[in-house]
Amino acid sequence: MSPQTLGRTLIIANPAAYSGKGENAVLFATRYFASFYSTASSCEVTLIEESHDARRMASDTHGYQSVIALGGDRTIHEIVNGLMRLDESSRPRLGIIPMGSSNDFARTLGMSRNDPANAISELLHGKDRRIDLGRVNDVYFVQTLSFGIDAAIAIDSTMRASRHGRAGSHLFVTSGLKIIVSRLRGWPYHAVVDGETLDGVDTAFAIQNGPTYGGGFRICPDAVPNDGYLDLCVTVDDLSVAKSLGLFGLIRTGKHTKSNSVAMRQIRELTVQFLGDDVPPCQADGERLDANEYRISVVPQALTVVVPANCSW
Repeated sequence: MSPQTLGRTLIIANPAAYSGKGENAVLFATRYFASFYSTASSCEVTLIEESHDARRMASDTHGYQSVIALGGDRTIHEIVNGLMRLDESSRPRLGIIPMGSSNDFARTLGMSRNDPANAISELLHGKDRRIDLGRVNDVYFVQTLSFGIDAAIAIDSTMRASRHGRAGSHLFVTSGLKIIVSRLRGWPYHAVVDGETLDGVDTAFAIQNGPTYGGGFRICPDAVPNDGYLDLCVTVDDLSVAKSLGLFGLIRTGKHTKSNSVAMRQIRELTVQFLGDDVPPCQADGERLDANEYRISVVPQALTVVVPANCSW
């Protein structure tokens, strides 16, 4: 297959991604696109210095045909939120060069992870696909939104990745064991899911646009990012530490879905209000959010992304 032309292209890169290995990926991508003129009519590279730089940069991409995110899931999250500020008619396609500790959105797309040479090849020989996004209050998410223990584990593993340079599901496992054993608790909530009332106590509460979180944990194994739905996984019991640890072990391969302690369903809209003054932690694609009430919905066919040629959805 002949390489496609990405048109006028902007690479928004986080050189600190993947414990600083992003810097080498930036150099490789810059040299590659400078050497092979046919891959893009022009290619510019801009570097992220502060946390929300990527959102601002992506929101100022009128006239570009492609924006490439070089970094991890949080970098992609920021860029997508910037792109969604643009009118759909002028919104560039998104490509990714995944360089991160979790890379769960890359797993959903089927992209090579922490391998810039192969990722660029997949972009150039790939195809465009429209995907859905999730929206929580005024924030978009590409992969995952979670509350309670799920969010606490994700936030802890993200912080440890940035401090210690470790990566992958190992971080999620060790953070999970620590938090479940030492801080397990539930948060009462009132939710309305597609018009149906759902009340309970949140121990684990995850809403997914793709199947994995935490570096490959298959929390919603049937989630597909272009089916017009988000996938919900929520515990229905006030779980003990022992039972929580057992479920946590099953999530790695998606076998938790067979447990009577877990409810799975597809949703379009959800409003959840946490009762009392103590609200659970919340994260969207690794970014912490804080509110008492969350309005969540799917935004169908919101964004064009480049996926590998062999992508099956």
